[in-house]
Amino acid sequence: MGVAEFEQLGGDERLGFVALSDAAPLVAAKLLEFGHAHGLTLELCRQPSWAAVRDKLLSGDLDAAHVLYGLVYGVQLGLGGPQTDMAVLMVLNRNGQAFTLSNRLAEALAEHGTLPRAFATLGRKPVLAQTFPTGTHAMWLYYWLASQGVHPLRDIESVVIPPPQMVAALADDKLDGLCVGEPWNTMAEAQGVGRTVAYTSEVWPDHPEKVLACRRDFVSANPNTARALVQTMLEACRWLDGIGHREEIARWLARPEFIGIDEALIAARFGNEIAASAPQGQPVRFFDNGAVNYPRAADGAWFLTQFERWGMIDARADYGEIAAQINQTRLYREAAARVGVAVPGDERSQVLIDGKVWSSNTVSKGYARSFTIRA
Repeated sequence: MGVAEFEQLGGDERLGFVALSDAAPLVAAKLLEFGHAHGLTLELCRQPSWAAVRDKLLSGDLDAAHVLYGLVYGVQLGLGGPQTDMAVLMVLNRNGQAFTLSNRLAEALAEHGTLPRAFATLGRKPVLAQTFPTGTHAMWLYYWLASQGVHPLRDIESVVIPPPQMVAALADDKLDGLCVGEPWNTMAEAQGVGRTVAYTSEVWPDHPEKVLACRRDFVSANPNTARALVQTMLEACRWLDGIGHREEIARWLARPEFIGIDEALIAARFGNEIAASAPQGQPVRFFDNGAVNYPRAADGAWFLTQFERWGMIDARADYGEIAAQINQTRLYREAAARVGVAVPGDERSQVLIDGKVWSSNTVSKGYARSFTIRA
């Protein structure tokens, strides 16, 4: 008799998160107790950094978490932490991140028109922050810089700073710019210490961002719980698309135990404001009739191509296989069917900021080696 047959639901599931607007599905799921209908009681555990999320997932102190997509893939390969088999249960959101430069650099960019010319005005390498070495923000930052003619491994100094600490670092002139999730870009502008110059959705329109992730042995030992977690988060993501619910979640996220800043700063980029201010930008999406949440393996494989591009791993031919093992598409389909959420197809093709096309068909065709700027 298998382990799953003995599995009992009803215990407290400890879910980690970092103070970001895109933790909204976890907060909604907890405060509205969507888990109760699926036999779960959620305990939310705020973490100070992505490294802390990683460590507590690996130690078992957290059952699952709101995690950077690329962090999960890095741990799977033993990058930025001990190698551990990981599982992506679902995507929690698309878009919702941005690039903010210091006022000096933003003014130089407006005056000179290109990033290389703006950076040259500093007389030194600019110091730009991201949130984790293999995380989404590092990959968006590197891709954006390269698309603008800046080599991210040679022309800048890249540093890792936890999201809630970034605005203070920018205000103290320790940074020249950053790539981070909201509401921290909005806060930098509100405090007058920086300006948002581009959105990550301009790099990859409707890109996957945070995921619900856990260790793979948790899924093996607790498949019913893992499925119930997906059902619960799908309910929360669907709720977030309801009329007036973005404003409501902004009020909740403003609480000290979640983000702890003015709700107006959280709400500022929670609707369609990004698309209005940047024609190429897209607002944060949590559900979109289920189109957001399917953990498409090809999306995960993209991060592997970028690890190769920047010299983090050697080229390999099994990116698709690695992604298929990490992304729990079968479990997701079962969960989605139980809560009446449509599952999109595996095929998806996107044109990125530099004109490169990414789709499930490009996984094994030397994608990483096709870039002019690379390690």
